[in-house]
Amino acid sequence: MFKKTVMSASLAAAALVPLAQAQAAEYKIDTEGQHAFVQFKISHLGYSYILGSFEEFSGSFQYDPDNPEASAASVEVDVTSLTTNHAERDKHIKSADFLDASEYPTASFTSTDFEPTGEGEGVLTGDLTLHGETREIEMPVTLLGEGEDPWGGYRAGFEGSTNLTLSNYGIDMSDFPEAMHELELYVTFEGLRQ
Repeated sequence: MFKKTVMSASLAAAALVPLAQAQAAEYKIDTEGQHAFVQFKISHLGYSYILGSFEEFSGSFQYDPDNPEASAASVEVDVTSLTTNHAERDKHIKSADFLDASEYPTASFTSTDFEPTGEGEGVLTGDLTLHGETREIEMPVTLLGEGEDPWGGYRAGFEGSTNLTLSNYGIDMSDFPEAMHELELYVTFEGLRQ
């Protein structure tokens, strides 16, 4: 699952900061330019790994280097866009045996808190909704960089990861080895300041 680092993900970032806090700049996640990814890694029977990604998602994050506590993120993921580069496997993962994408086509993450832990680092806490279940997760995140781009915009980028226990989201993995009961969720987002 996601190792704890942020991603803006469902899974990264269109999050609201409480009115009592100073407003941080808002960034739209750059999915059009393919500068953002929501990916996962899960053991295959304890012998290898399956790597996959969600190709369709959107979101935003809020960030102010002078007031990192005001950071926030919100992301919505199209579960039906999952790919592991193997059509039959993708169909099975999206079936009612696992993600049940026809019943739960959307996953989402909305942050509730951000705690800085060092220069350009912190832990993003929030609610992840997957397979119709919502659970609080923590994701360590790291600032990859920020600055002006060649087209007159201003960008900032983060990455993060965390581990998810699939049974917490109503996904029954009891017929599979214990190594497959968790997955690592990894996200990296480049955002354009609005």
